[in-house]
Amino acid sequence: MLVSDASLSAVRVDSPAGIRAAAEALRDTVRELAGLRVAVTHNIAAAEPMKDAEGAILASEVFGFTGEDSRWWRFPQLALTSPLPMACRFESEPFWCNAEGIRTHTPNALLAELNLANFRERALTSAAIVAPIHLPFGQIAAASFLSPDPAVDDLSRPYEEAGETLALLARVFVASYVKVTERRPARIAHVTLSKREVECLRWAAAGKTNDEIAMIVGLKRTTIRFHIRAAAQKLDAVNRDQALFKAAQLGFLSTLR
Repeated sequence: MLVSDASLSAVRVDSPAGIRAAAEALRDTVRELAGLRVAVTHNIAAAEPMKDAEGAILASEVFGFTGEDSRWWRFPQLALTSPLPMACRFESEPFWCNAEGIRTHTPNALLAELNLANFRERALTSAAIVAPIHLPFGQIAAASFLSPDPAVDDLSRPYEEAGETLALLARVFVASYVKVTERRPARIAHVTLSKREVECLRWAAAGKTNDEIAMIVGLKRTTIRFHIRAAAQKLDAVNRDQALFKAAQLGFLSTLR
């Protein structure tokens, strides 16, 4: 199923003031295309729900999750217990799932290992089409498309007919939402690490201590510590672990420079 440029433009957020209109466009377009509801989060690991410029929570104010039993966005621990966000950690393409299993266009052995016991209670739905959205810095977002009838447990038809289109709409909405609400310092875009800093970080990522890295590269332990601290400062990282994470996400650890 093709989606028009106008539909994509409507769900793209160009400023904080445009968040609500884009969310409403996503809701309406998904309903028109597939007759489904939308549950979306910009970060499966964060407790903070998506909001419009006035601070209204989109899940309830736009997407209609208002009942006490449907306020999934009030329970951030779902990212640790629900099979839906867990599957998003191992998959990048849209999939649909119910208590019987997780279906993708391309087989994924990791998904087959996930525990789907008590699916309805843990996922808060009988079935869902899910679009994982992998963003910069390791952030994982997700959009779930659900039947208005909570008893429906087979979404194979809308998945086949519109799954890719729904995923594209959600990706455009979420990625643009994250950009306009970004709080990371702009200087991260201009970070450049030296070859020695990258070398030290790569050995640290391999589990080596400062003493071990010093022996490997032929420098003093204090020099290794200096390079790692310098890299952490450039990456706006508060500790060694965060420096390694940010360096990896920015691609500094993939090859030596």
